[in-house]
Amino acid sequence: MNLLGRKKDNPPPEDDESTGSQGETGDARGTAPKGRPTPKRSEAARRRGPVAPAPMTTAEARKRRKEVGGRKLTKEERRAQKLTRRADMADRREKMMAGEDAYLLPRDKGPVRRYARDLVDSRRNLLGLFMPIALGLILVTLAVPSPAVQQPLSFAMPVLLIVMAIDGVILGRYVNRRVDERFPDNTESGWKLGFYAGSRASQLRRMRAPRPQVNRGDDV
Repeated sequence: MNLLGRKKDNPPPEDDESTGSQGETGDARGTAPKGRPTPKRSEAARRRGPVAPAPMTTAEARKRRKEVGGRKLTKEERRAQKLTRRADMADRREKMMAGEDAYLLPRDKGPVRRYARDLVDSRRNLLGLFMPIALGLILVTLAVPSPAVQQPLSFAMPVLLIVMAIDGVILGRYVNRRVDERFPDNTESGWKLGFYAGSRASQLRRMRAPRPQVNRGDDV
């Protein structure tokens, strides 16, 4: 670097031998000379090799995926693979519907949830009539566009919702009380357990998952 006051044509002072040796071989810590990649970076680049450019079209991307995927399966092998996958899914669903804990959804796992399901399935609930009654009211409203018919039905729907809400509260309190008796150390939230019982009771019995394990009227 030129010192202040010197002309530009004056040659810069020469670096000493130590500076020159460091510039050629790097410092004592192994830093590469200026303008060259560090040894680790260059070695990693040699190991990886050149990076293929991104595919420009969908067909090129599909071809590349097939090359990476390996040998192409025959039609019979794909059919056998599909049948095996379908049979495995059917087996898992059947075990889930049967109530095996390992195949249940997280919301259905545990002895507390199983006992709550049995309590709901062993009794008749007004919540189970909500879907059929609501669907019937909607169909009647659409089929008979008469004010004389639609006006009473418009009041019937809020009444139905209130009745179902009351029945859901009663069912939730009943399930929580029975669960506390059976499992004194239960840490399940009362509101969550009551909502779980009410949502199961609002479904038609044949549509409940897991499948009911007790009959109506059974002592649970």
